[in-house]
Amino acid sequence: MTKRIFISADHGMAIIYFLQSDVVSTLLDAGVEVVVLTDDDTKDKIASRFTRHGITFEGLRLKQANKFATTYQPRLQSLLIYLRRVGGSRRINTEAMDSHVWEVWGENGWKFRLGIWIPSYVMLFFLRNFSWARKLLVRMQNRFAPDPGIYTDLFDKYQPDMVIAATPGWRMDRYLLRESARRGIPNMTVIVGWDNSSSYNVSGADVQWATCWSQLQKDELVYGSDWNPEHVNIGGIPSYDGYFRRQWLMPRDEYFKLHNLDPKRKLISYASSFVHFAPNFPNIEALAKLVSSDALAAPSQLLIRLHPSHFQDKPKIFAEERQRVFDLEKKYPHVHVVQPVALGGSLGYYGGEDMDEKSSMMAYSDVLVTVYSTMLVETAVHDTPMIAAVIDTPGGWNKPNKFSLSLKEIGDWPTHKRFREARAGRVTSNENELREALNLYLRDKSIDSAERRRFIENEITFTDAAAGKRTAEFILRVLNQASAG
Repeated sequence: MTKRIFISADHGMAIIYFLQSDVVSTLLDAGVEVVVLTDDDTKDKIASRFTRHGITFEGLRLKQANKFATTYQPRLQSLLIYLRRVGGSRRINTEAMDSHVWEVWGENGWKFRLGIWIPSYVMLFFLRNFSWARKLLVRMQNRFAPDPGIYTDLFDKYQPDMVIAATPGWRMDRYLLRESARRGIPNMTVIVGWDNSSSYNVSGADVQWATCWSQLQKDELVYGSDWNPEHVNIGGIPSYDGYFRRQWLMPRDEYFKLHNLDPKRKLISYASSFVHFAPNFPNIEALAKLVSSDALAAPSQLLIRLHPSHFQDKPKIFAEERQRVFDLEKKYPHVHVVQPVALGGSLGYYGGEDMDEKSSMMAYSDVLVTVYSTMLVETAVHDTPMIAAVIDTPGGWNKPNKFSLSLKEIGDWPTHKRFREARAGRVTSNENELREALNLYLRDKSIDSAERRRFIENEITFTDAAAGKRTAEFILRVLNQASAG
């Protein structure tokens, strides 16, 4: 009998992981039917791009999921989400989780702090130190599943043999995964983000299998949130196969013409990142001044890539920074701005619509600057010199009830610390250090090249452009094993 898999793709990164790699195509080639559940408002648009026999698209019913989350014991559900988010074992680096603990403290009033935060901090002692507490937390969350389920008709209609999600219930996919577990249907998570296994820990549902990028991520899953090591696969990151194949790369002259870039000038790119914690504007302004002066080793130009958060309506501070960046473009010569492409719906600016833009920017830049974005890994794949710039604004966002965190302080987060220890790029905390690092790379792009190669080998394991097929083969093995059992 034909086997069928549900795939939850509730984020643009998941669209890229499953559909713009070899994962789904390899499953289809093996005769497996795939039902992709994604954003309701954009599923038809996505379906029009991926037309193959054996693949079906359904809505993920995020409005219904959100309604249940916000109307059925919402405070208790929110508390469990918070504990899950920060309750990973202290056997791994907890710096990213710790920052979220203080973020919640900073963005709530004293009643919340006294009634919720302080009691939950006591609970964290048990979660951080005892596996039984983390397992109990998962069981407690399983109580929160609508009856009848949000997806009952889809399960009845398609009778899937497996359910796969882009997280182990860290997002709204938790209700889909809980329903699959209740029905006894094997389920699996794939790790789509570089920091996912260290920034988000305890599962939001009973999930049996996982596939991740590297031994580093596997250790975070096993030691941080009690995964069975025999059920965690290291498959690399399918989303990057296209980078290794150079399939998204535009011709250089075409790319420069697209953004009115000067082919005779060196290209310095800036990828905005961590805007939720701190302004990026000091980094951007410093770069704009440098390329517009004689301070650099060669005539240069700056291309600024805005962050998806810059296009959020609330809070206004993100849109205000976006406007300040556009004003810089008008003020300084040789400064250009590129916007991520929006897919629409809940996927927003994370739809994976502009992989050609991202790949070409990283490949043709002489230096790429960011904070500690995942683009450090992606840029290393392109063997382009990179800098993590952490020039702070005193007081951060300086807004009431808006938590700010010094960019310098996030250097000890797990992924950021590994970048620094790998010496795959430079870290600069002021304009003078930034100028020196830029000039170092502008004079010689080969500097730190060997470190960049080792960095990506450690972080993504496989560099043969076959992570998608490798991951799909793991899925097929689990699927066949489940059927045989």
